[in-house]
Amino acid sequence: MAARALESGTDQGESVAVLPDVLARGLDVVFCGSAVGPESFRQRAYYAHPRNRFWQTLFAVGLTPVLLAPRQYRRVLEYGIGLTDLAKHRHGVDSVLVVADYDVPALEEKIRRYRPRALAFVGKKPGAAFIRRRFQRPAVAFGLQPERIGGTALFVLPSPSPANPGHWDATPWQALADFVRPRA
Repeated sequence: MAARALESGTDQGESVAVLPDVLARGLDVVFCGSAVGPESFRQRAYYAHPRNRFWQTLFAVGLTPVLLAPRQYRRVLEYGIGLTDLAKHRHGVDSVLVVADYDVPALEEKIRRYRPRALAFVGKKPGAAFIRRRFQRPAVAFGLQPERIGGTALFVLPSPSPANPGHWDATPWQALADFVRPRA
């Protein structure tokens, strides 16, 4: 993919982001987590906990043709994938985040600017936080959502985090992959 990446360390001249966005125009999907977790913060790489299923799942559902390591996160652009978080200026587990940490307007502006085919929330917490604030809908289920941001479809996916072992299901991830890359 010959797209140009935006990897800024700042957001509109404000504080430095914990990890830079990996975004470009015309991506198939942008994955959006809550915030960078403790291990990802230490390694300065998205989804870096050794038991996090993110990278393995991208490969298993066919979104990447190779299994990437967390330190290779910038390579997702080669496969039409972007990365960001709803809380760009905080790090830690979901339980330490508060509603004020989530910058819904900034995420919506990025999606309108870059226009990916899909925005996929990595976990119900960031998906519900965004959808509740932006669309005033109280309940959120996994999978494709009825709302859109312009032409961008919204998905909520089960978290691949090791902190979420009892709720893991790759089915919505496969549905996302099939949506952005229909099988022949």
